[in-house]
Amino acid sequence: MAADENDRGDVLWLRDRTARSPRRAEPLTQERIVAAVVAELDAHGAERLTMRRLAQRLDVTSTALYWHVSTKEDLLDLALDDVVGEGPIPEPGPDPRAAARDLLLGWRAAMLAHPWSPGLLGRPLLGPNVLARTEFLQAMLSRAGLSGIDLEAATRTLSTFVIGSAMADATWRRLDEPAVLAAAKAHIAGRAELYPTLAASGFVDRAWSDDDVFRLGLDRLLAALMPGSGDS
Repeated sequence: MAADENDRGDVLWLRDRTARSPRRAEPLTQERIVAAVVAELDAHGAERLTMRRLAQRLDVTSTALYWHVSTKEDLLDLALDDVVGEGPIPEPGPDPRAAARDLLLGWRAAMLAHPWSPGLLGRPLLGPNVLARTEFLQAMLSRAGLSGIDLEAATRTLSTFVIGSAMADATWRRLDEPAVLAAAKAHIAGRAELYPTLAASGFVDRAWSDDDVFRLGLDRLLAALMPGSGDS
């Protein structure tokens, strides 16, 4: 292994991924593998994913699978990038703020369609689908006049808002059962002297939909970060 490869943190996207020739003809392709990984994660979550389970879903041996991917972490990186790719890249149009909004709404919707995906967002986000969408976001921010550190700060603010919201919403949706919500509400109400604002605001009442809360927050962020863009 070349010396510089040792400094890449074993990140899939930074490795030389020149395909190895299989020992014999195989019906496997990366597209098939990724589709199977996403299906397995949708069915059972990331915690139960193993190379053996995936090989069984694909009806191949684990050895055959290892000719295409090296580790479980590679599978997670490929699956996460594939999910992000489900969010469309919109037409730029005349209004960069509206285009950025459409992109980020689609990005969040794609992740929530696969509730395991927000929990993997600590992985390096360097796949082609993530980079293409980040490129589009920065292009729209640049069109709105941002550059240098302002551009970097806006990019991080918006992407972190989408990622964090998706993670929180996926968690609450998993816990969205009357008994759980009632227990959480009682927990806060019973400690109103410690959490007076939370108790008064109905923090766990779920009075508004996650979608409405996200859209309002996103619109306010975009208005602050891209002033003038989108204004009539």
